[in-house]
Amino acid sequence: MTDSENSNFVLVDRPVPGVALVTLNRPERMNSMAFDVMVPLRSVLQELTYDNSVRAVVLTGAGRGFSSGADHKSAGSVPHIDGLTRPSYALRSMEVLDDVILALRKMHQPVIAAVNGAAIGGGLCLALACDIRVAGESAYFRAAGINNGLTASELGLSYLLPRAIGTSRAFEVMLTGRDIDAAEAERIGLVSRTVPDADLLDVCYQMGERIASFSRPGIELTKRTLWSGLDAGSLEGHMQAEGLGQLFVRLLTANCEEAVAARAEKRPPVFTDDK
Repeated sequence: MTDSENSNFVLVDRPVPGVALVTLNRPERMNSMAFDVMVPLRSVLQELTYDNSVRAVVLTGAGRGFSSGADHKSAGSVPHIDGLTRPSYALRSMEVLDDVILALRKMHQPVIAAVNGAAIGGGLCLALACDIRVAGESAYFRAAGINNGLTASELGLSYLLPRAIGTSRAFEVMLTGRDIDAAEAERIGLVSRTVPDADLLDVCYQMGERIASFSRPGIELTKRTLWSGLDAGSLEGHMQAEGLGQLFVRLLTANCEEAVAARAEKRPPVFTDDK
């Protein structure tokens, strides 16, 4: 399969100003995580993070699924594997998938997962690596590794899921391999909200536009401190990082003054990134 054909598996659109839509486009395979999809996805994310016209990213899947996880029938090709033994090939394969998860987390822009249909196994991991998750009513989630005779721990799932829904629920979900429907996902905090399927993308675009209306460094530093808070060894150390970020934006931009003036003048604020 050629690179140009591979690129068709990941589509990038600009539905509204400041927001990029990234669509996994292999609906006949439920957007499974074949390397022919994940390699171009990694490239797209690496490009978008440095596209300063993009202030928020929406990630979704074409057709009736977000992503069904590992593709056991057509895994696709891994780049740069010539001459490798099977163990090294496996390590390189995992590295590609790890890179996608980490790229989502490290993007300068917040990433909103618009979860349509199935988010299974690695697809659940993709959703969890995004900063915000919104589910369509037909969405469902499954930590599928345990159902396939493997561990349910993959691509950061045993790290991210307990932080999203709590330890007891995460243990139960991962050890039983059961499905979580959209209503339960909202109730337990796996997603921030559930909306009708027909409204899913529009809701995410509106959220992205709202994010894009705020200070760029304010949004980026908020994303960074939220993620670093999940890794923090102590409250005191994290508070210092938060404080430095707040001082950075307060002292190096006029956005706070603009927000105060806009409220007084009963108009929307216009944020800039310098004095």
